Amino acid sequence: MKFNAIIAILLLSICASAQTFDEKTTTASNVRLNVSNSGTYGNAFRGYRDGSGNPSAEYPAGSGIEHIFESGIWFGGLINGATVGVSTAAVDAPQGYKTGSAGFEFYPEIGAILKESSSLRNSPFYSPSAISHQDFVAVYSDKNVQVPGTQTQIGSHTDPLFVEVTARTYNYNFSFSDFFVILDFDIENIGANTIDSAYFGLWANTVIRNINITPAGSGGAAFYNKGSNGYMDSLQMAYCYDHSGDVGFTESYAAQKFLGAEDKNGFHTPINDARFKAHYNAWQFNSTSDPIFFQPTNDNTRYQKMTKGLNDQPCWAENNTTNSGCGTRSYQEQLNEAGNRSDLVAVGPFLSFEPGDKIKVSYAYIFAKKKEDGNPNSDNNALQRSTLVANASWAQTAYNGEDVNSNGILDAGEDLNGDNELTRFILPAPPEIPNTKIITSENKIEIYWANNAEASVDPISQLQDFEGYRLYMTKLGFDVTNVPNLQRDLVKIAEYDIADNGYNYETGFEAVKLTEPIVFEGDLTIYNYKYTIDNVLNGWQYAISVTAFDRGNEESNLESLESSPLANNYRAFAGKPINENLEKNAPFAYPNPYYAGASWEGRSSFQEQTRKLYFANLPANCEITIFTAAGDFLDQITHDGQYDGRDIRWNQTFGAEDASENVFSGGEHAWDLLTENTQIIARGIYIFTVKDLDTGKLYKSKFAVIK
Repeated sequence: MKFNAIIAILLLSICASAQTFDEKTTTASNVRLNVSNSGTYGNAFRGYRDGSGNPSAEYPAGSGIEHIFESGIWFGGLINGATVGVSTAAVDAPQGYKTGSAGFEFYPEIGAILKESSSLRNSPFYSPSAISHQDFVAVYSDKNVQVPGTQTQIGSHTDPLFVEVTARTYNYNFSFSDFFVILDFDIENIGANTIDSAYFGLWANTVIRNINITPAGSGGAAFYNKGSNGYMDSLQMAYCYDHSGDVGFTESYAAQKFLGAEDKNGFHTPINDARFKAHYNAWQFNSTSDPIFFQPTNDNTRYQKMTKGLNDQPCWAENNTTNSGCGTRSYQEQLNEAGNRSDLVAVGPFLSFEPGDKIKVSYAYIFAKKKEDGNPNSDNNALQRSTLVANASWAQTAYNGEDVNSNGILDAGEDLNGDNELTRFILPAPPEIPNTKIITSENKIEIYWANNAEASVDPISQLQDFEGYRLYMTKLGFDVTNVPNLQRDLVKIAEYDIADNGYNYETGFEAVKLTEPIVFEGDLTIYNYKYTIDNVLNGWQYAISVTAFDRGNEESNLESLESSPLANNYRAFAGKPINENLEKNAPFAYPNPYYAGASWEGRSSFQEQTRKLYFANLPANCEITIFTAAGDFLDQITHDGQYDGRDIRWNQTFGAEDASENVFSGGEHAWDLLTENTQIIARGIYIFTVKDLDTGKLYKSKFAVIK
């Protein structure tokens, strides 16, 4: 027994010190991209399979529209000019990432996790060295042939290249940049060999489906084989869209774009370096049989894909029927058909990558809604792609920073921050997001905000150019009657700006400025403004946002910029306030009777788990107990006046991502109509009691369920 105990302790010790797979999700932008500390992006939809619900690559946030099954970096070259070597962070694998599996060859050091930082001063992750509103940083390498801290062999990984990667992920909450995530890589040769003709690639299996309409992975291969692919040489950008899957619910593109690269030999793009190329390849996912679109399964064939692209072939061009070897359809035309494909955008060569040398490479994941032109998705024409192209331009602008003409040189007039160095990842900025507080009561929403935005200075123009505020609100049922898209659903309800300065409407702030600033208990923020919305429906969800905008600057060719409504949105639920007297104000349930599929419930892959009934007129601290008419116990709920809805799936699916941004009135609590053991209740009459935990008083009432 002692021996077995010792063995168990040793095993626990080994497990505790082993490599830890760490992952986070971008939340600053309108993209929810899963990022890991092992060179992978996306999560193979395991978040939906394991019940955690973490998105893989969702856009817009909260829509349920997924875009990437999984993605990862590739690096390859000729070791000492002779032997081909390729290391990959992810490859075609139906199960996605699995520690030690073949093709998953990059690992962090033991205990190394994703580090998060933010350039936003009010963020708990604020750092003066942060680049974007949310940075993730990971360090990993291909040097291990066994999973660090274990005896587990990494499948088919016997000859590491010995490269270490520092991977940084940038995303922004600006409305003009919240549709992309930038990937910035530093690759260092930590080995003893020179790697010649090196190439860096970003591999992805893009799958665009709406998991609220079609649950992730349902139907097996039929779920995945509805996408079409393409590549734009001029932008070094591969893209994918839903050809014939959830059409009408997935009107978007997902793209991976090369932005630029640097090494000891200078700055490289296909535009300024004739020898440097971007190669695009696509193949049928996990298929080795197609003579053209085949999955590469070893270092030699992977390097082949990295160094010669479909876009280099004579059969690539659209409508190419002049070459007898191409048949009747070009490669582009074949890729525009429905299928499940992996694709790869690889760049190089990087010459003479010697020990200690570093290479910098940057890409972006870019997302865009398809421009509606009345034609079907499969048409995939230039107009449909126009928003994607515009969004790609903003990603390139973010990467370029001070390098306005994209030549890799700090030219005269480009040194915006005055440090005599070329600085990338600089964007113009709107004023700060106003600090906001939402208070709800019966049929009413009150919006308070502070004046912190008024001192903002634009990093490009260096001007304090604050102009005014805009208030936004969603219409009734925005969350359940459409595929949610807050960028579309938030509607401006009010606007106020500086009076008598020759800009905008010059309304002034008197209509919303408080006579005396206000401070709320437990909140140190001083609020200067207030706007009230009356006659809203209790129990329904409304998204509310306050933004600040500036005047722009003609000299710097900057238009007026506005802080993102998405970065400051709250979910407001009007309802009964805290009940101070149970005897005068009896608790009740609504809707009563409850009809299955109440109008506020919406459509979900977890339909029976996203029911919602409210108990109202509740005291600040109470216990709600639900019974059948026969007196059988079903469920018990503890309520307090700070309730935020996090205890039911409806709010997890349709409410704010951060439950603290769900604002309830204090006297209401939602129930999912499931028993304590998550069983579905039948139609009938039910009894509930409300016990005031402060006074001990008990109230009893009934409600009906009709199905």
